[in-house]
Amino acid sequence: QLQLVESGGGLVQPGGSLRLSCAASGLTLDMYTIGWFRQAPGKEREGVSSISSSDGSTYYTDSVKGRFTISRDNAKNTVYLQMNTLKPEDTAVYYCAADINGGGYDYWGQGTQVTVSS
Repeated sequence: QLQLVESGGGLVQPGGSLRLSCAASGLTLDMYTIGWFRQAPGKEREGVSSISSSDGSTYYTDSVKGRFTISRDNAKNTVYLQMNTLKPEDTAVYYCAADINGGGYDYWGQGTQVTVSS
């Protein structure tokens, strides 16, 4: 059964760090483009970062550039999102997703809550 499971969320003070994990079962993550998305209360879901299956190229939305880093550990079949210098506006539920069929992100995890507050 194909499954993506996020973990690593929590409550952190502004300026702090968290590392989110996206662990997969039923699929090999390095074969697919994997994205991280977030959705804050009352806001639309936005793409945060992605890592390509073909060449490992990465994408970051402007608001997280220089603070977040996406990476992949093929041995653990896990994609990470290292988040540094967190800001209150980073508060959201974070989801990972996989583009399995080449037409967009079609498999999603259940999400993990990130709260940045003093």
